[in-house]
Amino acid sequence: MARTTHLRRIVPLLASFLALSLAHLVLSSDVRGDDSSIVFQGKEGPGKGKHIVLVSGDEEYRSEEALPQLAKILARHHGFKCTVLFAINPKDGTIDPNKNDNIPGLESLKNADLMILFTRFRNLPDAQMKHIVDYVEAGKPIVGLRTATHAFNLKSQTYGQYSWSGKGEWKGGFGRHILGETWVAHWGAHGSQSTRGIVVESEKNHPILRGIKDGDIWGPTDVYAVNLPLPGDSKPLVLGQVLTGMKPGDPPLPGKKNDPMMPIAWTKTYNSGDKTGRVFTTTMGASQDLESEGLRRLLVNASYWATAMEDKIPEKSKVDIVGEYKPLPFRGGGFKKGVKPADLAGK
Repeated sequence: MARTTHLRRIVPLLASFLALSLAHLVLSSDVRGDDSSIVFQGKEGPGKGKHIVLVSGDEEYRSEEALPQLAKILARHHGFKCTVLFAINPKDGTIDPNKNDNIPGLESLKNADLMILFTRFRNLPDAQMKHIVDYVEAGKPIVGLRTATHAFNLKSQTYGQYSWSGKGEWKGGFGRHILGETWVAHWGAHGSQSTRGIVVESEKNHPILRGIKDGDIWGPTDVYAVNLPLPGDSKPLVLGQVLTGMKPGDPPLPGKKNDPMMPIAWTKTYNSGDKTGRVFTTTMGASQDLESEGLRRLLVNASYWATAMEDKIPEKSKVDIVGEYKPLPFRGGGFKKGVKPADLAGK
């Protein structure tokens, strides 16, 4: 009798253990890490068959943490295949955002349906930069996060127009010409005044804003200044309300910093020959910003819109965090040392 009771207790435990082990094996088989990238194979969802390449590389806002989590969400919940690239120190193969002249793996952009870019002042060699230029010249869609407005600072003049200051017709560089703005200044006080997202009333029915209302978007990073009006057909979707402190419930800062409020998310198109590419840009997106469910939903919806799948955006996109996500605080040089892309594949 005692043996029967014991078996009744242990069998369910063994079944649970086997189920968890199988789930781990399935997850592991869907994620591949190598010397320069992580690839998350898409699960079932509207994005199945589409490939997104997410390019990280900034010294402060932890794009090397934000983009893998965003890739997991897009792959697990929405079916997109996602490849994440990193700034790599060639001496030891570790992720090193301070290494501003090396992002291997950019050739994966050749078969990408969307590039999500989160770099800052990168000085890439011509051979690597050419993959980004070829992608842009093909008129393909782009989603730019935070410092992507000043993504490049190139010493070589081969693609000098892409540098943040630009030249000739490309005044303001890749940021202004393609994304809609380059680096201007901090608008809110850096590190002490956070950002609340306010939906532009006239755009509340835009598909990117589906399931998002005032205050759903919040982040500890500050609002960036932009030159108004934004160029071309830029269309602001979300304004950044500067808050007096670093909590979501803090009151707005009185005065000119909120009159007018700066756009923190907008759409735009760019032309390359006879091709027109869709662009979505947000000056939010730091790894800690991504703890905001509203911001995650904004980025997921923008990925659908950029790939001309806005009719597939649900009323409330699933944006649950995948796995453990404990982002480090944003600060210069504050990245976790000694991590290789392959180390992140099982997390």
